[in-house]
Amino acid sequence: MMETFGALISEVRNVATGNSNDGTVEMEGFKQRVDEIISKVDKLEQKVHDVENFYSSVNKKQTNMLKGNSTTKDKEKHVPSIKKQQQDASRREVAALKRMQDLMRQFGTILRQITQHKWAWPFMQPVDVEGLGLHDYYEVIDKPMDFSTIKNQMEAKDGTGYKHIREICADVRLVFKNAMKYNDEKSDVHVMAKTLLAKFEEKWLQLLPKVTEEETRREEEEAEAQLALQVAQEAAQAKMARDLSNELYEVDVILEELRERVLKRCRKMSTEEKRKLGDGLTRLSPDDLSKALEIVAQSNPSFQANAEEVDLDMDAQSESTLWRLKYFVKEALEVQGKNSGSMGGNENQNNKRKREFCDAIAKTKKKTKKTT
Repeated sequence: MMETFGALISEVRNVATGNSNDGTVEMEGFKQRVDEIISKVDKLEQKVHDVENFYSSVNKKQTNMLKGNSTTKDKEKHVPSIKKQQQDASRREVAALKRMQDLMRQFGTILRQITQHKWAWPFMQPVDVEGLGLHDYYEVIDKPMDFSTIKNQMEAKDGTGYKHIREICADVRLVFKNAMKYNDEKSDVHVMAKTLLAKFEEKWLQLLPKVTEEETRREEEEAEAQLALQVAQEAAQAKMARDLSNELYEVDVILEELRERVLKRCRKMSTEEKRKLGDGLTRLSPDDLSKALEIVAQSNPSFQANAEEVDLDMDAQSESTLWRLKYFVKEALEVQGKNSGSMGGNENQNNKRKREFCDAIAKTKKKTKKTT
C-alpha cells in the first residue's frame, strides 16, 4: 500500500511539472482522472481516521489495565516493538523451563525416598503379566505404570519427557492406584501400595506450595506477555495508519495543486458545446441523470440535486463542473448505447423528474440564444 502511494506521488509530480513519459498530457481527460483520485483519497482518509480512532481507544484501555505494575510509566512512554516482545517471551520461557527443571529435581528426591522403601520392590518394573498369568490384567488396568518407566520419562532428552512436575506426580499416583485396583484390599501388594501412596502424598504436600507459586507466576507472566504483545501489535497498526494518513495527505496536496493547474489551462466551453451537453443530459437514464446532478451539487452547495423540479443554468456553472459533466455524459451515453439492444429504447423509462429537468434545460437553451 505504501509503495503504491509512493509511486502515485512520483507520477503526479512528473505530470505536474510537465515531465510525463509521453511528453504530452491530455489536459481535459486528465482533469477528470485527478478529480476521481481526489474523491478516492477523501474516502481513504476517512477510513484511516476511523482506524486511528479505534486503535487510540484500544491503547487507552490497555494502558489503564497495566496500571498498578511497576513498569507502567515506562510502557506509557514507550511501547516495545513486536520483535522485542517476542524476544522477551523467549527469555521468559527459558527461565520458566529452568525453574520447572529445578522443581523436578526436588521431586526426584521424593521419588528416591519412596523407591528406596522396603515395600517398593513390586512397583519398580512393569508388571510381568504373562509370567504371573494375569490374563485379565489389561481388562482391568487401562494404563499400566511403574517406577522404571517414570525414571526413563524424567531422563528423556528427545523432547518426549515430562514437561510439568504434575505429570510426574500423576504417574506416581497411577502406579499405586493400579496396584490397589487390581489386587484385593487384604493382599500384601494392595496394602504396600496404599501405605506408599500415603507417604508420597505427605511428601508431595511439602513441595506443593512451591509448585503452586511457580504456576501462579507463570500464569501472570503469560497474561502480562500476551497483553504487552497485543499492545505492541495495536501500536504498530496505529503507526501504520498514521503513516498512511501522512502519505494520503501528501497525495491530496499534490493532486489539489495539480487540479488547480489543470483548471487554469482548461479552455472555456463554447455555447455550442454547452448546447450539446444539455442535449446529452436529456438523454441520460434516470440513474445517470441523478449522478450528473450530484456532480453539479459538488461545486454548488446551494444546488438542490434531489429537488422535485431542477433548473440548471449552464452559463452559471464553473468550467470545472461543465467539463466534468461533459465527460460523464459521454461515458454514460456510450454505456447506454451498448445496452440499447436489451433496453429496446423504451421512452417510458424516464420518470417525471427527468421530464421536468429536460424542461429546465430547454429554458436554459432559450436563455443562451437570447444572450448570443
